[in-house]
Amino acid sequence: MALIFGIESTCDETAAAVVQDGWLVRSNVIASQADLHARYRGVVPEIACRAHIENLLPVLREAMAIAHVGWDDIDAIAVAHRPGLIGSLLIGVTAAKTLAWSLGKPLIGVDHVQAHLHSVILRDNDAPSDPPPPTPDPQRPTGPRSTGVPRDLQPTTANPQPATLARETGAPPDPPPFPAVGLVASGGHTALYALNSFDDARIIGSTLDDAVGEAYDKVAAILGQGYPGGPILDRLAAEGDPRAIAFPRSYLQRDSLDFSFSGLKTAVLYHVRGVPSRKSPLPKRDPGRDEPTPPPDAELRNIAAAFQAACIDVILEKLRRAIRRVGARSVLVGGGVSANRGLRNALANLKLPVFLPEPAFCTDNAAMSAGLADAAFARGDFSPLDLDALTDSRLRR
Repeated sequence: MALIFGIESTCDETAAAVVQDGWLVRSNVIASQADLHARYRGVVPEIACRAHIENLLPVLREAMAIAHVGWDDIDAIAVAHRPGLIGSLLIGVTAAKTLAWSLGKPLIGVDHVQAHLHSVILRDNDAPSDPPPPTPDPQRPTGPRSTGVPRDLQPTTANPQPATLARETGAPPDPPPFPAVGLVASGGHTALYALNSFDDARIIGSTLDDAVGEAYDKVAAILGQGYPGGPILDRLAAEGDPRAIAFPRSYLQRDSLDFSFSGLKTAVLYHVRGVPSRKSPLPKRDPGRDEPTPPPDAELRNIAAAFQAACIDVILEKLRRAIRRVGARSVLVGGGVSANRGLRNALANLKLPVFLPEPAFCTDNAAMSAGLADAAFARGDFSPLDLDALTDSRLRR
């Protein structure tokens, strides 16, 4: 049995997890910064770095407490060291290297995007209950929304979201049939992979401009909605008519596996605010102050539905092309957009088994990194203590 402790800080989630044997999640704690970045309709790197520093130690401690393990029980330290925001990455990588050195444990660096694909086999622990609360400290009141953990063990910008621990898991899940096509769709990435195994991946397509999750955020801002935009537009789309507006689909060349969503985003902007000209240019807006006026409810729902339908049509076409090229036996989908209900329903139209993460593991988390690291641990494939934080992936075409 291998217990791996994972750390995630590639963007704006500070996360830690303990994973057993590459699939059984003993703990999964996430401190989100969504509230901090909401007014800017996107992640501000400097704000993200400061929040990571505040959240890191409380999140690490709580992940260990929920897992009911001590540091002597941990076999290795895993960290997502690429790709991501360099300042955010450095905080998590430095913490992982410090833990590995001070505890005498192996260090394993993993690719954050590749780890999203491993998330499809993660399962929650079947622990009977959360750990008992520690003895209250009168100098540290827990407050009305406390989880029973002293305040110095809680993230300061958002309540952590530990994984649900009450499900029976039984035997480990069967791995997907390989070779497989992997799709990672999130706010920072839209990429296709050819996989021979979870830790043998080659990128075969990527975004040329906006990632699909970023397009959702920007369209939500155009429509005067909140942040992050994905869940909001998904809910609106369920009540709208996807055929009400003929937004464009960018398929690129006949055999291309790359993505482009900037033209679709611009089409939504022009539909809502009109096509600019020299006499009537689009007004500039301060995303931190100026709030656009939302369209009427019925139109809002139709715009969301038509936009989402355009995104999904492109994703499905690219998946079909990738399946033919790879000769895939299954499809793996990860990333925050994998939680989208419209996309999940559409994936049922593929004629292959489709593997999706449980909702707790769709967005950025540390369990996926710890899980992916299990194969490297079994091989003895460890990272040096001078492991670099990298802004780009090393998975090449």
